[in-house]
Amino acid sequence: MTRITGHWLHEASTQQVLALLETAGFQALFVGGCVRNALLETDVSDVDLSTDALPEQVIELAKAAGLHAIPTGVDHGTITVVAGGIPHEITTFRKDVETDGRRAVVAYTSRIEEDALRRDFTMNALYADRHGTLIDPLNGLADLRARRVRFIENAEARIREDYLRILRFFRFYAWYGDPLNGLDADGLAACAKLSEGLESLSKERIGAELRKLLAAPDPAPAVASMAAAGCLSRVLPGADPRALPLLVDLEASVGVLPDAVRRLSVLGGKDEAALLRLSKRDARSLQQIRDHVSASQGAAELAYRHGPDMAHDILLARAALMQQPLPAGLEADIAQGAKAKFPVTSADLAGVLSGPALGARMKTLEDAWIASGFSLDRAALLASPDRPTPRA
Repeated sequence: MTRITGHWLHEASTQQVLALLETAGFQALFVGGCVRNALLETDVSDVDLSTDALPEQVIELAKAAGLHAIPTGVDHGTITVVAGGIPHEITTFRKDVETDGRRAVVAYTSRIEEDALRRDFTMNALYADRHGTLIDPLNGLADLRARRVRFIENAEARIREDYLRILRFFRFYAWYGDPLNGLDADGLAACAKLSEGLESLSKERIGAELRKLLAAPDPAPAVASMAAAGCLSRVLPGADPRALPLLVDLEASVGVLPDAVRRLSVLGGKDEAALLRLSKRDARSLQQIRDHVSASQGAAELAYRHGPDMAHDILLARAALMQQPLPAGLEADIAQGAKAKFPVTSADLAGVLSGPALGARMKTLEDAWIASGFSLDRAALLASPDRPTPRA
């Protein structure tokens, strides 16, 4: 008998939610990501539950227990019950009645086997009771232990139910698959055959899924397979995955955490911000990396002008795209630039210059200061000629 463990499993508030369903005569099971991650001994961030109670029954039971019930996805049988500050997403057992590749019409069922069959991958069709005892109706545990991302039953049928599952297939492989065994052949063939279906999805769904994929520890093999299967070009025309593995290696060499935007910057393509519905912040970061990746600014100047994080992003992307090592003394230069503070202010020149002339002089002095390795002090700068002196 296989059991899952974890402090989240025994949280009093979580057990309270399970108990209120079971006391009323309903099944209450952990399902999906929390079970999968517990078996893999990785962090569990979301607690999802599955039950044969109908949504309105879940709401009534939660309210009777003094808990806040939110109809987050009531049309598809999902109610979020907040207990102890923890959101518990509770979904009624269901089966698909009709699908069009983007959304499904569902019917409720009392059978866990039918609920399992409508999920995407076998490793996501794992359930556990309140004590952590595993319930595995589709032999998903064997696939999980083998790090095998496999569609439930017929891969093409699962994809036709929701074309986003193509991207999920590559994303789950990046996070949970065994890179030595490669992707499941049937699943990969189905993704390639049905890749045109990706064009029917909303840009928001595509963008969210692609960012999750690129945030994996090493998404390079999955992205390369996406490209080979013709899926990458469907969502990001013009993208080229060849620089991505080098970027991942460079990130590891300097201990920088994965970042989806940094990785997106080396894939290329066009109109990524619009195609993937990037936030304004991410779009600005992407553009900033692109604007400076082919420039000549060094690590110290980049850190001074844009901060240490952006300096790392630019220099890592530059090295990956140029297929060259990172510059020597990178971390020291970034630290120096990040703490540097220009010693001259416009008030120092206000009595002599104004308007555009003042701005031009300030820029000249700042360029001279940067060129000196931030060594010139205020007095030396104010006494300097109009042209900056190159750093020796």
